[in-house]
Amino acid sequence: MESLFSATIVLLLVSFSCFTSSALTSSNGNITIKWDLMTWTPDGYVAVVSAYNYQKQRSIPSPGWKMSWRWTRKEVIWSMVGARTTKQGDCSMFKGNIPHSCINKPTVVDLPPKTPYNQQIANCCKGGVLKPGLESAFQISVGQAGTTVKTVRMPVNLMFTAPKQQYICGPTKNVRPTTFITADKRRMTRALMTWNITCVFNKAT
Repeated sequence: MESLFSATIVLLLVSFSCFTSSALTSSNGNITIKWDLMTWTPDGYVAVVSAYNYQKQRSIPSPGWKMSWRWTRKEVIWSMVGARTTKQGDCSMFKGNIPHSCINKPTVVDLPPKTPYNQQIANCCKGGVLKPGLESAFQISVGQAGTTVKTVRMPVNLMFTAPKQQYICGPTKNVRPTTFITADKRRMTRALMTWNITCVFNKAT
């Protein structure tokens, strides 16, 4: 079950911190997706997923991007902030708290700009529109997953789609954890783990 306290801490961290990782200045001409694992929960983890548009002259227009992947175990999504899955799937095996999604290959979409503030994190809720040089982000609480750096498993077969644009995404890679600095610049922290996926524009459709 997800940890509400841990999720709240992550919301505060993402809302009031800025990135210092070199990921923000990586290669041009692609969409870079980054999973920052921020805290462990009793049965999984809370992560912030960010998509950076390094394409200099190509925007992701409305109705916006979609992101999907495949879990390698029986992971579920307990909750999301700043985005949602398009389908919940069959969660009938759960009693009490029902997951946000029980699908093995979920598809995630951004939330609209007028989303209530308590359902947002920094850089979310643009209706999927992603202009050059900017990022889009959401928070995800994953359950039935590993709870240490040795037992957790990366999602695979990630796909990034956009209106009239086709992208090819590479494999998920375990990279150096992202570092963060608080708004007052008095403290630096870092993610527990960081996974990176690069998606390259293939052709217009």
